[in-house]
Amino acid sequence: MANASSGDTVHVHYTGRLEDGTVFDSSDGGDPLEFKLGEGSVIEGFEQAVEGLSVGEKADARLEPENAYGPVRDDLVMAVPREQLPDGMEPDVGDQLAMQTQDGQNVPVTVVSTDESSIQIDANHPLAGKTLIFELELVDIA
Repeated sequence: MANASSGDTVHVHYTGRLEDGTVFDSSDGGDPLEFKLGEGSVIEGFEQAVEGLSVGEKADARLEPENAYGPVRDDLVMAVPREQLPDGMEPDVGDQLAMQTQDGQNVPVTVVSTDESSIQIDANHPLAGKTLIFELELVDIA
């Protein structure tokens, strides 16, 4: 039986949990995740956990932040003066907004605090700084 290796297109069922057991993502009840090993289309630790598995094999993987979404970066938390917001926009803490970079890319941000003169936004990935625990099952190698 073949093992998944770089260049293979794999189909993986998974459940991702935080250390406290909270499920943050799962393919349960849906189609398995399909991706090509070695292309970097999934986080590094997830890809490493799948590589070497054979079809039908299950594995558990614990991904520290450096192998997942990285550490929380303080430089991605910033204040935006209210006068730079669109007219009438009154964001609340927890709101998801899109910020556009100088090269035109949209970056999702989360409002983390507000006051009369500005809002604080966080452009870190919501899972940055977190250890992720995955239950994996390799369903197919194409």
